[in-house]
Amino acid sequence: MNSLLFFLVRLLDFYTLIVFFYVVVSWLFHFNILNSQNVFLWRVFESLKKLTDPPLNYIRRYLPNFGGIDISPVLLILLIYLFKDLLIEYWPRGQ
Repeated sequence: MNSLLFFLVRLLDFYTLIVFFYVVVSWLFHFNILNSQNVFLWRVFESLKKLTDPPLNYIRRYLPNFGGIDISPVLLILLIYLFKDLLIEYWPRGQ
């Protein structure tokens, strides 16, 4: 059963990286460091957006407006860490 726990923890770590890369790439597009006309980069960005938008939109629905600052990725990463810690703490251990 511990191998399933390790797999779930690694999956949550991988999703955290996806959220982080989505934030970085969106900033790079926003500040015109990456060219938005590049088809490959745009497809990577769209793929990351499709993977991260459902939970981020759910969080954004309940957050107040902070002007131009979006803290939903930070909150999502914190929630992932909380879920991961709870999963590790309460996972049934074999004797």
